[in-house]
Amino acid sequence: MTEKALIPFTLIIFLLLVPGFVVIGVYLERKVSAFIQDRMGPMEVGKWGVLQLFADLLKLLQKEDIVPKAADKWLFLIAPFVIFVAVFAGFAVVPLAPDLAGSGAAVGVFFLLTIVSVDVVGLLMAGWGSNNKFALFGAMRAVAQIVSYEIPLGLSILCVVMLTQTLDLQAISFQQGIYAVDPVYLFEMKQFGLDISAIGGFLSWNIVRNPFLLIAYVIFFIASLAECNRAPFDLPEGESELVAGFHTEYSGMRWAIFMLSEYGMMLLVSLLGAILFLGSWNTPFPNIGPLRLADWTSGEPGTWFGYLSGAFWLLGKAVFGVLVQMWARWTLPRLRVDQLMYLGWKVLTPVGLVLFFICGVWRLIGI
Repeated sequence: MTEKALIPFTLIIFLLLVPGFVVIGVYLERKVSAFIQDRMGPMEVGKWGVLQLFADLLKLLQKEDIVPKAADKWLFLIAPFVIFVAVFAGFAVVPLAPDLAGSGAAVGVFFLLTIVSVDVVGLLMAGWGSNNKFALFGAMRAVAQIVSYEIPLGLSILCVVMLTQTLDLQAISFQQGIYAVDPVYLFEMKQFGLDISAIGGFLSWNIVRNPFLLIAYVIFFIASLAECNRAPFDLPEGESELVAGFHTEYSGMRWAIFMLSEYGMMLLVSLLGAILFLGSWNTPFPNIGPLRLADWTSGEPGTWFGYLSGAFWLLGKAVFGVLVQMWARWTLPRLRVDQLMYLGWKVLTPVGLVLFFICGVWRLIGI
């Protein structure tokens, strides 16, 4: 099956994956938070409370969609969809497996960063259109936070782009496994008598190929928390002082779309982090010794086993990233606004610039 023929198939996968992840993610977060706080979590609706989210969805579907009398009606009504469309469009360039890459755009990294940044417009529309001071404060916080943390996020991604010499997410994925297709990189490795592409596994991940990218991944992860408005960067919601922030006036399914967008964004940034730093859809097992586990756990491109194994490893790494995001939410206290800006502009951005310079020198001298 050709890549063009698989594009509609990929769209269907993500149309099912994103809502399905929200169902699993909300339940999982409730259980993870309960475990951290030494309590049970949902237990009453269904076995182990597994039907609790479906009961919540039924409630949201039945709730009245209220538009405040003084609100700017069209801004208020459109805002949730602007945010969701911006987030969902980012999945278009995500490669799920070998030869299963959605649009397969050669500038996938650039497209993803560009289209996802449009959600800032939706957040501002929601806060301004609500004509509510708490919603406006939350929207202004969200805009300032996201714009600020896009800089260290972009710098950490540029470090990977500089090392891999491509903006294509699928090409970055291939370079981190046994099917490496970067001739320059292979030549450099063979100069040292080591062909990592044949070994594969975690030894060919970007954070291993260039140890400085491990620091870049930490910056990426922290900045991605801010991009998702997740604790300890949940100032835009700030329940204790802003009621619920930019979506204070929303109810029913429009409020549910905000939650769908938040969890979709969590999944998207976790997928992006796995692709850029953690080997993407490649197996973590290297081809070392008699077992040669990489051959057994990573199918060939263009085969059904290749699709299934690739999707399994990529989604597994992404779900692990989401679990760490949940762990951070229920462990760390919320930052103040001044602490948020200090961390973004005076810590993460300078460190990102230094890493960008180091990665450039690393690539230049051909280490």
